[in-house]
Amino acid sequence: MAKMTSFSCSACGATHSKWSGRCEACGAWNTIVEEAPLSAGPGKKALGAKRGQAMVLSDLSTDEAPPPRVSAGMVELDRVLGGGLVPASATLVGGDPGIGKSTLLLQAAARFAKAGTSTLYVSGEEASAQVRMRAQRLGLADAPVKLATETNLRNILTTLDEERPDLAIIDSIQTMWSDTVDSAPGSVSQVRAAAHELVTFAKRRGTAVMIVGHVTKEGQIAGPRVVEHMVDTVLYFEGERGHQFRILRAVKNRFGPSDEIGVFEMTGAGLAEVTNPSALFLSDRDAPAPGSVVFSGIEGTRPVLVEFQALVAPTPHSQPRRTVVGWDSGRLAMILAVLEARCGIPFTGLDVYLNVAGGLRVSEPAADLAVASALLSAREDVALPKQMVVFGEISLSGALRPVGQTENRLKEAQKLGFNAAALPAGSKGAASGLEIRKMADLTAFVGEMFGAG
Repeated sequence: MAKMTSFSCSACGATHSKWSGRCEACGAWNTIVEEAPLSAGPGKKALGAKRGQAMVLSDLSTDEAPPPRVSAGMVELDRVLGGGLVPASATLVGGDPGIGKSTLLLQAAARFAKAGTSTLYVSGEEASAQVRMRAQRLGLADAPVKLATETNLRNILTTLDEERPDLAIIDSIQTMWSDTVDSAPGSVSQVRAAAHELVTFAKRRGTAVMIVGHVTKEGQIAGPRVVEHMVDTVLYFEGERGHQFRILRAVKNRFGPSDEIGVFEMTGAGLAEVTNPSALFLSDRDAPAPGSVVFSGIEGTRPVLVEFQALVAPTPHSQPRRTVVGWDSGRLAMILAVLEARCGIPFTGLDVYLNVAGGLRVSEPAADLAVASALLSAREDVALPKQMVVFGEISLSGALRPVGQTENRLKEAQKLGFNAAALPAGSKGAASGLEIRKMADLTAFVGEMFGAG
């Protein structure tokens, strides 16, 4: 039986049954290459061939100790990593251009090196002089970090094999070039091959590898998604350019909780850790204002208080605007529909603007009630009490559903001086000294908080 030959696009990774000049999936020209077929398995023709080695099987129970951790000396980075860096682990760090990925990893490299962890920093995007200038600006010139500028993957692996560092930082994977792949640097084939070689080296030699990855305009890490499956940890460095706050978020972590966040503040001396992000996100709140509501959310394992700001105004256009920053626009449309269908409060002919202050992006459904409160406060021009937090999920029937970790949310609010909370009926958990208002549905909430139903 003849072996089947397959073709794949080196730009997007799509597979084709035959060669063509243009990829039908991504539209790129001259990117389809032939892939070598798999060798014959242990079929009839291979009965006389040499057998493979049997695997060693074990039980699920184990007496092995958990993997050791190496502290970065940065509380927020250690938190996101799950307690520190694990030897022989592979970590992928993605983020928008200019958001501060290289600054963060250079500061982390200096902290690790000063703590006794041998660290090697490989830059494929900047010259050595540029990296040294950044280190001097950040006050890290005396850190014992070994620096190299190289894009040839073979040279990098040879150097790592000779130096045997405890930590290797690669900035970035899109600039790495492997001479075994016939495509340009940054292509799907090159990124996949380079990531595979680096992860294999990390597991074989026990070196922790941190890789910088660029992101697409959709916010996803550029290149094939298989790279995210290869590595142990995937971190996203987020933030708005107009704000000084940066969020380091774990979306995958084999050694700790996922969706954990670390908060940093961009300053002239680099990234500074923010140990109490709630206080900073709420630092500019003075007198109560219509459309301003404080939401007590959970990011990973930590409670975080953020401010939702809403503006509702008559529209001069035939189609009202719905502008959202920091929250899901589809969820906003659902909240507006529930308010109109279940409470009889229309937003027809009104522009709606919703913003999460501080540049944080909120994704949990527990923010539904805070969003509805901000919209109603802005529409009715009525300010909610300044020292009140609001959280809860809204169903399509208008019922308010309780959310998890209620007690942690309330304790964080109490710690920051809040004295009241509005939440769904049936929520479990309380905090002494807080006035708790519980409502069963959205109609009851509107009637109690805004005097209408």
